[in-house]
Amino acid sequence: MDLQDQLKHLFPDHVSEDPQEVNQEDDGLWLQEAPIICKYEKRKGKPITILEGYTGAQEDFKALAKDLKTKLSVGGSFKDDKIIIQGDYRDRIMELLKEKGFKVKRVGG
Repeated sequence: MDLQDQLKHLFPDHVSEDPQEVNQEDDGLWLQEAPIICKYEKRKGKPITILEGYTGAQEDFKALAKDLKTKLSVGGSFKDDKIIIQGDYRDRIMELLKEKGFKVKRVGG
């Protein structure tokens, strides 16, 4: 019997807080300390919004990309640890990420 089991027997009502559980959202996305960078570019004359700087699992970042694309009803892709959204949706994306609990930093313009 290790120390954790002994403490559970002594204090059965105590709920321990694991750092990973505190930083998890209900939908399973890892919330990080560093902000996600949201920037605007034009490629071939068309505006795009790029999100980068996520430190969690790649599957979580892909799920976040899919969620953003469906909520905004726009196209986009996930390449090289970056989410590329078609169009200039920086303000709406920043609001959606803040609602999920992410820190977001706006870069460029």
